[in-house]
Amino acid sequence: MSGGPHLRVVRGNPDDVELAVVTAVVAGLAASGGSAPERSRPSTWADPSRLVRRPLPHGPGAWRASGLPG
Repeated sequence: MSGGPHLRVVRGNPDDVELAVVTAVVAGLAASGGSAPERSRPSTWADPSRLVRRPLPHGPGAWRASGLPG
């Protein structure tokens, strides 16, 4: 790493407190890897597709197949 500044103000006139806040946020992101936290997959129980009925079988033996698990 070079000894030069890592942040540069391009526009505006921030005071010391605003620069400290920006520096703390950027340093925190750099320390955490800078990536967003992973979202966990919703539970299968919460999946709304569970409420949709599968298509009913048709043709010979359909009445028997309609009672079998899918």
